[in-house]
Amino acid sequence: MTEPGPLLCRLSWLAAAAVVLLGAAIAAPAPARADDPVLVQSGPLTFAPLVKRVVPAVVNIAVTQEVDDAAADARVKVPAALRGTPFEKQFRDRMRTHREQMLGAGSGFVIDPSGVIVTNNHVVGQADNITVSFSDGTELPAKVLGSDELTDIAVIQVKTDRKLAFVPWGRSQDVQIGDWVLAAGNPFGLGSSVTAGIVSARGRDIGAGPFDDFLQLDAPINPGNSGGPSFNMRGEVVALNTAFVSPGGGSVGIGFSIPSELVAPIVEQLRAKGHIDRGWLGVTMENAAGGGVTIVSVDKGGPGQRAGLRPGDVVRTVNGEHVDSNRGLIRTIAAAAPGSSIRMALSRHGKPVDVLVVVGRRTEGPG
Repeated sequence: MTEPGPLLCRLSWLAAAAVVLLGAAIAAPAPARADDPVLVQSGPLTFAPLVKRVVPAVVNIAVTQEVDDAAADARVKVPAALRGTPFEKQFRDRMRTHREQMLGAGSGFVIDPSGVIVTNNHVVGQADNITVSFSDGTELPAKVLGSDELTDIAVIQVKTDRKLAFVPWGRSQDVQIGDWVLAAGNPFGLGSSVTAGIVSARGRDIGAGPFDDFLQLDAPINPGNSGGPSFNMRGEVVALNTAFVSPGGGSVGIGFSIPSELVAPIVEQLRAKGHIDRGWLGVTMENAAGGGVTIVSVDKGGPGQRAGLRPGDVVRTVNGEHVDSNRGLIRTIAAAAPGSSIRMALSRHGKPVDVLVVVGRRTEGPG
């Protein structure tokens, strides 16, 4: 997944030369038309006003794990985010003194002034202690309200007597390839930092899990940026920065973020219940050649078998919504509340069949 070296090029306009009598005059370029979006829509002259507005709500997250004195020296390991940085020696000295192992450093963002913070599950998943640092230098301990390993989303909370700066969700559905985004976080443990770029692609599946549907960004994302937000130009969070391609250990301009339309509902469930209840069908599936999804096998005693699904059935719609891929059907079923009913329109031996399925509760497995 390596990219070729950067190609630097400069675009210049060369006007046509017109010979007038004995001399040549260079024609002026044609003025931009007011109705040409390519010419009149340009990038911001500065991101400073946007940065000033959103950065107070972006936090740095340090996670540590306690170790006993006998094993402390042997277990001191430098996180990848700090290796080769000016902080590596400081980290080693501090760990020998405090007898705790730092598991990593990441980022997050405040979504509620009471202190509710969104980050990645892989940032806080194995932590004994979580410390959140704010842009004004304040440090507060945090606890995990809930986490979801399948989507790599976690919600933590700090206790504070003051109302914290927070940022709102934006509509990732409205984000287009080529739109500007501002990514914020804590790269290499250096502290609050921002980068800018555009959305390079949508709907990326990078093999991280069954619900992959990433936005691909070219804004530089590095170790420590995990859990940080990406903003649209209105200062709304449209994605949760989660992964990046890095053959050499640093950013090569290919980062992946979970769209807000997926993150926000999971965050609300984690705040309410601390875990995610997902629907389960009890089948294995594959994409059908002519569109839709083919049922390959049906689990004995599962919801699909009880509803009458059979191997070879091709799912066309769920609750009237067209099914275009195996991955999309998995997400649709997972989003259904266990115990709820869904109506599936099938093609069986070329004939249309309607089936009502009572969704089960997902524990593991693809369907």
